[in-house]
Amino acid sequence: MVFKTFLGGNLASPIPFAYLHVMDVTAISSSGHGAGFPAVGDKAPAFAGLDQDGKPVGLADYSGRKLVLYFYPKDDTPGCTAEACSLRDKHADLRKAGFEVLGVSPDPVARHGRFAAKYKLPFRLLADPEKTVAKAYGAWGRKKFLGREYNGILRTTFLIDEKGTIAHIITKVRTKDHAAQVIETGAA
Repeated sequence: MVFKTFLGGNLASPIPFAYLHVMDVTAISSSGHGAGFPAVGDKAPAFAGLDQDGKPVGLADYSGRKLVLYFYPKDDTPGCTAEACSLRDKHADLRKAGFEVLGVSPDPVARHGRFAAKYKLPFRLLADPEKTVAKAYGAWGRKKFLGREYNGILRTTFLIDEKGTIAHIITKVRTKDHAAQVIETGAA
């Protein structure tokens, strides 16, 4: 099996799950959000890595199901906690609408584990410390805060359909009401 990284290089053997990898990310268009930001209608970039329990998780695990793939900057910070708790509190409604949820941030597995346990999150969190998945989805880029520019996670949510195609992209995330925003957008 040969894997392609988001940079297009080939790897002769699979990368251990301890290292995230993105497979078959060759046709990504740019919408100006982040470098290589995929567009609605594009095939979602495949990925694999570890969740908050150290278990393998990847896009293929959600094949045939709708997925809310949300990128957030950091566990246990005010905005990120509000977003995660919104998705937690309305998780039954999201499931009723046919959605599974997977959060992604650069935090390591152990930090994700503490965050998920503290807030009793009923969905998985993917550890992306090398920002491989975030870069493949264009969710890593330049940010501005208090007049300072830096690279960071661009809070973004991708709604991926049952066929692995990006159906919607939410770039103006309402953290405190994100679950309702996802349901509204997904119904449109």
